[in-house]
Amino acid sequence: MMLPVCCRYVVERRWYEQWKGFVETGDQNSSSFPGQIDNTELFEDLDSYHLKERLVENEDFMLVPAEAWHKLLTWYGMVDGQPPLERKVVDLPSTLKVEVYPVEIFLCLHSNMENVITSQFSRADNIRELVFAICEAFSVPPGSECRLWMKSSDSSCERLRNIHMSVLDACLSSGMTVIMETRNADGTWPSSRPQIMNSVEDQDSYRGQPGVCGLTNLGNTCFMNSALQCLSNTAPLTEYFLQSSYLEELNFTNPLGMKGEIAEAYADVIKQMWSGRHYSVVPRVFKTKVGHFASQFLGYQQHDSQELLSFLLDGLHEDLNRVKNKEYIELRDADGRPDQEVAEEAWRNHRRRNDSVIVDTFHGLFKSTLVCPECHKVSVTFDPFCYLSVPLPVSKERVMEVFFVSLDPYAKPAQHRVVVPKAGKVSDLCSALSEMTSIPPTQMVVADVFNHRFYKIYNTDESLSCILDRDDIFVYELSVLEEQQEEQVLLALYLRERSHYRDYGSGSSSYGTTLFGHPLLLSVPRSSCSREALYNLFLQRLPGSAPPAEQSQQPCDTTEEDKQEEACSPSPPANEQPAKRRTCRKRRKSLFTIQAVNSNGTTERGSGEGAQPYVAIDWDPEMKKRFYNENEAEKYVKHASMEVPQQQTTVQLQECIELFTTVETLEEENPWYCPVCKKHQLATKKLDLWSLPEVLIIHLKRFSYTKFTREKLDISSPRGLKTCCSDLKSARLQANW
Repeated sequence: MMLPVCCRYVVERRWYEQWKGFVETGDQNSSSFPGQIDNTELFEDLDSYHLKERLVENEDFMLVPAEAWHKLLTWYGMVDGQPPLERKVVDLPSTLKVEVYPVEIFLCLHSNMENVITSQFSRADNIRELVFAICEAFSVPPGSECRLWMKSSDSSCERLRNIHMSVLDACLSSGMTVIMETRNADGTWPSSRPQIMNSVEDQDSYRGQPGVCGLTNLGNTCFMNSALQCLSNTAPLTEYFLQSSYLEELNFTNPLGMKGEIAEAYADVIKQMWSGRHYSVVPRVFKTKVGHFASQFLGYQQHDSQELLSFLLDGLHEDLNRVKNKEYIELRDADGRPDQEVAEEAWRNHRRRNDSVIVDTFHGLFKSTLVCPECHKVSVTFDPFCYLSVPLPVSKERVMEVFFVSLDPYAKPAQHRVVVPKAGKVSDLCSALSEMTSIPPTQMVVADVFNHRFYKIYNTDESLSCILDRDDIFVYELSVLEEQQEEQVLLALYLRERSHYRDYGSGSSSYGTTLFGHPLLLSVPRSSCSREALYNLFLQRLPGSAPPAEQSQQPCDTTEEDKQEEACSPSPPANEQPAKRRTCRKRRKSLFTIQAVNSNGTTERGSGEGAQPYVAIDWDPEMKKRFYNENEAEKYVKHASMEVPQQQTTVQLQECIELFTTVETLEEENPWYCPVCKKHQLATKKLDLWSLPEVLIIHLKRFSYTKFTREKLDISSPRGLKTCCSDLKSARLQANW
């Protein structure tokens, strides 16, 4: 049975048998004296001393332990020039085997691939032995950062990332070539030089301050570049990579990691940025590597910078985790123990499974306190954190910009800036505008205008949250009858211009129309819904129209539009005779015709009860050009409220910390199981900062979430956030510095 020793020595069988016979006779003067150890019969030639192929143990050679070999060498010596045939014992699956034929590998440098040497390595050797052999053979300067490539016979190359891996595990076999390349002075690699912003002529001559280097956007990748710049200027982390300390801590076996690829890609970016040889680097290789392991970052769309930073730090931690085998740790409850003792235990348990430069630099401890509302059981736990995600103080008010349209047709729409409750209703908007215009809120109606039509007409009880800041909101003043309390009809009025051609696609003989100008909302008594009454009302309300007095008395013929107009107009009073109406129509020529339409202003509206009535007035192009001033009608004025500068509110970091540490009650979807009550409870929860890391990452939560909505908080600029050490101290943080 072969003993698990480190090596064996190969001895030619003939010499071994002669030595064995000599020893058995015990005669020192016997003619069977073996003489010097001679392995000549095992070599193909005496120049290279390569072993012959297909040698068989116990037939062509014998294997002797290292201790016996040294004894034989001392007693008998060895033929001059012959190398000792030391062979290592290789641990193969389920067996140990002496490696008679080592792996023969060709070695060369990337800078001179014509100069190749041959060297033999045991399958039990690790890749580090190859690095030492190449550095020694080609006089590579000490301290040079290098990486190896494995080239097979089919000319394909593969990185040898793990220098601690054995030759056997790396699948290196005889006849393969290992190429070494050393990092350039500018932080790039000769085999994959990335794009840089310097011109070719300036690449070797440019010298700048290390670290002062831009990152070029690849589409909309500013989210990635901003995170990289923040980490690049984090001194402890950058020094760790610049000193190549990461090479000794790459974890290639961590199932939660990326086999060291994220750490290496990040190191390449940092070394290029801090080489002082580039004023801007294109991080294309890093971006590709991130997208490979996190598909949400594929492509060149905009993403959240904090999400990228979270992924990157987590990936760096797992790639550099010094813990190779994570043990199972059973957590203990505080059980009344002092907080300091429980916190130290929690931190030790965390470091037993997570130990990396990321933990050293960015990890701290939260203290979480849960209190049962029934039995008042207090549960205290300490949890590690890498990011401090603090909420921002949410303003309870909102600034809106709206256009007010008064009843005066000669008054231009006025743009107002009003302050309303963020959780308010449309009625609150009307009330705020009423204070500026002195118009009662009951005489206002709010509408969203888009592309010359009403996108939506709001009810007073609707929430303001459905109105976006980019919406064009118009508030219309409505007329009120003082003499009689008659039912009013809210009429939506569109302006359309008739085309010179007929709309044959609609299947009717009507002309095509195009919307223009701002629509109107009018409050009309139901008794005044006749065509003549509406015509006069519209003529009075239209801005920019100024028909001469004699124009209304000019005769005209009845047209097809008149017939459609009569058919679609509201019912006239019963005492008006049809003959009289026809005579009246012939006495004057209308500036426009009236057409009932739908909300889009295109087709006839349905006669459904309770539906919002929409009416369009159609202008003949010539009439519009003569009697309607479109440019004047489109103008608006700014109210004095628009000139008042908006106040920039300053947010103290202390406010954010206090909000973060405020006591809250758990939601019904996330109850806490009380071990005393033996049931789930809506306990109160409070978070405190127990210990802070060397570098604290503060994430400002710009979005406010509820069960049904997500709201983005308004922040003018990062300068509105004041941060200093006194903020943290005044927040009474229990920090172990």
